[in-house]
Formats: sequence, structure tokens, C-alpha cells
Amino acid sequence: MLEKTYQPKEVESRIYAEWEKSGGFASDVSSNQQPYTIMMPPPNVTGSLHMGHALTFTLQDILIRWNRGSGRDALWQPGMDHAGIATQMVVERKLEAEGVKRVDLGREKFLEKVWEWKGESGGTINQQLRRLGASADWPRERFTMDEGLNKAVRKVFVELYRQGLIYRDKRLVNWDPKFHTAISDLEVEQKEVKGNLWHLRYPIEGSDETITVATTRPETMLGDTGIAVHPEDERFKHLIGKKAILPLVGRLIPIVGDEYSDPEKGTGAVKITPAHDFNDFDVGKRHSLEVINILDKNAHLNENVPAEFQGMERFAARKKILEILDEQGVLVDTVAHTHQVPHGDRSGVVIEPWLTDQWYCDAVTLAKPALEAVETGKTKFVPEQWTSTYYQWMRNIQPWCISRQLWWGHQIPAWFAPDGSIFVAEDEEAAKAEAKSKGIDPATLTRDADVLDTWFSSALWPFSTLGWPEKTPHLDRYYPGDVLVTGFDIIFFWVARMMMMGIHFMGDVPFHTIYIHALVRDEKGQKMSKSKGNVIDPLDLIDQYGCDALRFTLTAMAAPGRDVKMSTQRVEGYRNFATKIWNAARYAEMNECARVAGFDPASVKGTVNRWIIGEIAALKDKLDTAMGAYRFNDAANHLYSTAWGTFCDWYLEFTKPILNGTDEALKAETRATTAWVLEQLARQLYPFMPFFAEELWANLSGNASDRLLNQQLPVYAADLKDAEAAAEIDWLIGVISQIRGLRSEMNVSPGTEVAAVVGEAGGNTGAWLANHGDLIRRMARVTGLGAGQPGKGAVQVVQGETVLFLDLSGVVDIAAEKARISKEIAKQEGEKMKVEKKLGNADFIAKADPAVIEENRERLADAEALIAKLKAAEARLAAM
Repeated sequence: MLEKTYQPKEVESRIYAEWEKSGGFASDVSSNQQPYTIMMPPPNVTGSLHMGHALTFTLQDILIRWNRGSGRDALWQPGMDHAGIATQMVVERKLEAEGVKRVDLGREKFLEKVWEWKGESGGTINQQLRRLGASADWPRERFTMDEGLNKAVRKVFVELYRQGLIYRDKRLVNWDPKFHTAISDLEVEQKEVKGNLWHLRYPIEGSDETITVATTRPETMLGDTGIAVHPEDERFKHLIGKKAILPLVGRLIPIVGDEYSDPEKGTGAVKITPAHDFNDFDVGKRHSLEVINILDKNAHLNENVPAEFQGMERFAARKKILEILDEQGVLVDTVAHTHQVPHGDRSGVVIEPWLTDQWYCDAVTLAKPALEAVETGKTKFVPEQWTSTYYQWMRNIQPWCISRQLWWGHQIPAWFAPDGSIFVAEDEEAAKAEAKSKGIDPATLTRDADVLDTWFSSALWPFSTLGWPEKTPHLDRYYPGDVLVTGFDIIFFWVARMMMMGIHFMGDVPFHTIYIHALVRDEKGQKMSKSKGNVIDPLDLIDQYGCDALRFTLTAMAAPGRDVKMSTQRVEGYRNFATKIWNAARYAEMNECARVAGFDPASVKGTVNRWIIGEIAALKDKLDTAMGAYRFNDAANHLYSTAWGTFCDWYLEFTKPILNGTDEALKAETRATTAWVLEQLARQLYPFMPFFAEELWANLSGNASDRLLNQQLPVYAADLKDAEAAAEIDWLIGVISQIRGLRSEMNVSPGTEVAAVVGEAGGNTGAWLANHGDLIRRMARVTGLGAGQPGKGAVQVVQGETVLFLDLSGVVDIAAEKARISKEIAKQEGEKMKVEKKLGNADFIAKADPAVIEENRERLADAEALIAKLKAAEARLAAM
């Protein structure tokens, strides 16, 4: 006997342990089944499950379970990323709490502490993924710092270096002055800051003329090596080619014509500091300007500035410089100015564009075949709109800075000789041998202390995890993968780099489809953040409502191109969905509906039974179509509609008279059909709500060891879809639904019966009325249904070739109802006008959060739909 209620907490941990113990998540490299591969985007070893993880891993798990159940040998390759800067920061903080600094320990001892922390505390997220139901091939779990992947990283670095695709260069990087490392653009957070635009007047050499520049960073003027004006700006054309005198320094700097300078911004003239601004660096290259670095690694002014400023912290220097410039009359204006300032997303400090020697990868060359792969359709984006984003990024790609000034990570396999020679090799012995062959004492070599950008090792994930550079059976079988599921924010940082590395080293794309999912936002469409206090913890939702309710919510809302608006009410609603099916199974059990050995769904005779069997077969077709198109929301909605609506609300109600009747043969058939349908629903629900479906199945089958995990998804014969039965029952549902809708529109109380007469019943509908009259009377709360003509106060219902008239005289106060509807229409019209006015405001559209705009569009659509419904009811009343 089924428990009174489904208890997720009691079920989930037990079932997951059974799944994992059974080995049912494993791929089989020796299988003759068609392989299906998804590479799990490796979560950071420091990470914990958040709502974005919950979405992406739910969708991946659905795909894996669906394809595993469709007869494919599915590999969901799990693993974790070492997360260089994040992990180093966590361990440093832990040590600092104990009064120990990283530098005091030294590199080797510090790395021992990191590995120790990883063994004790790292990887929490993988246990949390199990709570989400993730059916990954856990024994194959990889870590981006394990020896196999480390070997792959070294080989890739060495080969790219020898091919001239990795090189060392002095360029600007995003420098974090707190962590003393270059960081990627992804790790830079742009924050809106209220600051100033300072107007500084520079004298022109050999004249009384001056030129005024506008800057938000006056401290960098000490590194100015030029001034740029637009070549067509009439105000400055005559100054191009002349030189200005740099205040406080006295250096002569050229005035150049460059389209980077916008005549409409500031003063129209900009100071150029190539060593401390990315745009200025490009201007400087175009005009061969000197590059002077005025900052050290702490963002303090260095020896390249006048002595009075040397050693000063950058913002303290700004204050002093402005005071002196003001005294000298160089500062001519200060204008309040709000602008975006880059900050380190982990350190929280202002990032400096800083000129350093770093290692670079020639992404421009590597990007060409990766771009062509998408252009020719070898790899496709879903939704397709992300293709243009990929094109834009790849066609404008810049050299990739791959070195980081950290200790935790893949140490760069390069050794320096005292004379500046560089030896790149897979190990120290090979580097020393090469040095010796060049006449250099191997004992003098020192290894590069830097490590590689975390994204470098992650770029190799699709093949390094399968054993590359060895030619393993797994590599041969599971590369390339089928689909990558990820968020749009790392298309460039991870997806594009996997494409580049996969094609370069494997000769083929790493995956054929890239499914880009949306963001998970709060119920108002706002991005979740701790500062807003609107973060929803998926583990809290799992504790409260169960894993499957959360999974189904995320799936049902994963519409292509639309963000997921998450709320606890929605999760509660899908928990109720599971409860509805559970209660239906209990009802079936109480009515002796049980599995019948050898039951053949094609042999049933009863119309309603033939209809529901056809609906179950049609559901699988709909799911096949939805899953093939990565329309997860459609799949969830088909399941919901069929399970709750078609089965629970209609079929179970239609069969109550049969189960309470005297036709024993039909009763037995209906019981067997009901049990079969419940089992089929469990099987089709399984990839989406695996815990619930598994527990339901075990109770229905009566065998706790009989697991859906080990079964194939059902395949139904085409002849199970009975067109005649479908037409008849669809007509029945249409009649009842229309009557119920009219009753609701006319505000007829649920308990009031309404007299009905049949005006017409053409075709088969006369027989259908005879067959189902009792059901219509009971479920639509009507009396009569005999032939007749409408009286005064009757409203018409048309369903196919059937025309019914409902007598509402004495049931509805027509005058009062007209007044109520008229008042509601006026209210909704007012709401509509208010929203239309807002959406018609150009300033609102330009400045509002896109989520707020979308919310208002939805409000407008809802108001318009309700107005149309109310006006239809008003028209019916007018005709009475």
C-alpha cells in the first residue's frame, strides 16, 4: 500500500545510494550501443550549489537519463576545476586566520596546504550535485590538477610554443594589486562609480596656446606620452604634429590625430597613457608613442615619476597631484561624472591596466577553424541567436594572456637562463638537456614561477578527461561529445577555447551542439545577489519541497531565450503536481487497479480506455520532439498537461461510473488500463523527476529492486493512437469545458445546476451524447440534455456539430452581472492604458532593467487577454 503522502526526504537519499551502488550511471566503453557524451562543466572546487548550477545540471541530467533510457551508452563525464585564484584565496584566508602568511610558508609548503584543504573541504559541490539527482559517471571523476590532466596541459603548452602559437610579450593586462596577478576579463567586475572628470590644461611648446584634456584618472598623467584629437575636429587640426608640455614632469609629448578621440566627449582631446589604459595602448602603438609604466605591483607610483610622488599609493597620489595642479592653474574645471570602473570580482579592489611580461596564446590563429566550424554547421548553437554572439567575439578576438602570478595552478613549463634564453619543455630534465646542447649550464636555469590561467586547462576538458595525450578507448569512443550545456556568460571564456583547442589537437569539434540556457532570476526578474537579499538557495528548496519539485520547476521554465523567474510558490506548485499523481496512484490502488501480467494495451475495447492509451503514446511522441529540439519547457508542460489534466482530471473522472458499475469485463479492463497508464507516466516522468518516478514505479510494480534507472524508455506501436476514440473523448471534454467556462464567466455558483437542451447533434455527436450524457450532466452540473428550443435567457454552446443551450433565467441576475463585468472591463482598461503608457516611454525603455520591461509586457498581454474574455461574456449577456 502506498504511503499516504510522498515524502521526498525519506526517499531521495535512499534511492540515490541504491542508484550509485548499482553502477547504473556508468558508461561502457565496450558497449555496441551508440555513444552519447556530455562533458560536465567542471564546478570550482571551492564552489557550492547555487541556482545557476541547479538549472544547468538539471538539464544535463535530463538529457543523460533520456538518452540512457533511449538505448544509448551515455557518458556524463564529471569533474572539478582547481579554480586558481579562488582556491588560493580560500586557503590564504584560512592560514591568515591561524596567523600564517603564504609567503612565510614558501611555495612548496603552501601548495601542500592547498592539497590538504582540497582533500578535506574541496568538492562539497559534488555531494550537493548528488542531492540534485545528478547521474554522472562518478568513478570517472577528474580534477584539472590531477596528474593525467597536468600531463595534457604541459604537452599542449609545449606544442603550441614550438608552433609559435604561444609566446612571451610585454602588454597590458588586468592587474589585481591586492592578489598581485593578472586576471581575465571574466574576473573583472564593472562597477558604476560617482567620480569626476577633471579638465587639465597642457601648454603647447613654443607658443602661448594650450590644449585642455579631460580625464577621470589624473594620477596617470605622469605617464602621458601623447595627446589625441580627432583628425577632423576643426578646433585642434592645427595642433596635430605639435608638442605639448606635460605639467609636473616637463616632458614633451606629441599631439596626434586619431579617431579614438570623440569630439563630443569631454573636451574633445584625450591624454594618452599607453602603459595604463587599454585604448591608450592601442593609440600608442598606432603612433609609435613611448610606453612608460609608472606603477608597481601594489599600484604605488614607481621610480618613473618625479621623486616627490615615488612610493605613493595611487589614490593618495591623485589627491596630491590635483592639489598641485590646482595651485599651478593647470586644473581648469571639475565636472561630476558617473562612470564604470573595473574591480576584481574577488579582491574587490580597482583593477589596473598594467604593462608586464606575460605569456600569450595566439587566439587569432586558433579561432579561425573554430569560427569556420560554426559557420559550416559542424557545431550549432541552441538557441540559434547565440551564433551571432559567438561570431562577434571570435572575429574580434585578441591575444589571450594565459599566465597568472599565483602559486596554485599548472606551473608554466618554461625555464629561464641568466642570459634571457627560454627553454620550454614538458619536464625539467628535457629543459636542462636543451640548455646544455646550447652551451648553457643547466644548473643556472630557474623555472617560471607563474601558473596558467584556469581556462587554459579547462579548454582541454573534452579530451584531456578521456585520457589524451594517450590514445585511449574512451577518447576514441566518446570524443567528440554530443552537446555542451552552459550559460551564455562563458561562451567566449570557455566554449570558444574548447572549440579552438579541440579542433587544433583532436582535428574535430569537441561537441556538435551548444545549448545555451538562460539566467535564473528572482520572481520579479531581478538578478539574484547577496546585496539585494534575493538569493534563493536550491538546497533549501530541496529540503522544503523535494528535489523533483525544484527540477521540474526549472525545466518547465527553461524556455529558449527567456530567463527563469524563480519563486518558492512555483516550486510548491510542482510539489503539488507530484502529490496529485501520488494521490491518483493511491486512488487506483484503493479501486484495485493493479498490474495485469500480459496486459496488451492494443486489445482494449472501452472508448475511454482506448483514448487514454492513445494519449500516453502521443505524449511520448511529443517528448521525443521536444527533447530533440532542446525545448525542455515544452517537455515539462506536455508531462504536466497529460498527467494532471488528461489523466487525473479527465480519465479518472470518466472511469468512476465504470468502476462503480456492473459491467465486470469493462471494469477489469479499466483497472488494468489505469495501472498501465500510471506505470507509463512514471516511466516518461523519470528523466525529469527521477526520485519521485522511481519510488512510484517501485510501489506500482510491487518490486523495490525493479528500478527505472535500468530500464529503457517506452516505445509505443503506432496503432495505439485511436483516432475515433480521440475524436469522441475530445468532443466530450470540449462540451464539459465550454459549459464550465460559461458558468465561470457568468458567475454561476458551482453548486447550482443549469438546465440544458440540445438544439443540434449532427454526425456522430447524437450517439456521443447518448453515450456520455450522464457524464456531462454530472461533471458540468447541468440537467436535461433533451432536444428542444432555447428560451429567453439561454446562452449557446457549440462543440463540433453539437449545439446546446443553457437556460440561465433565474440563475443569473443579468443586470447585476452586466454591471460587474462592465466595472471589471473598465478596471482592466485602466491597467492596460497605464502599462501602454509606460512601454511607450522611450526613457523607460532605454533605462529600465530588461526584466522589468518584460514583466510589463507580460502584464499588458494578461490585461488584453482578460479584457477579450470579459467582452465575450458581456456580448453573451447582451444576447440573452
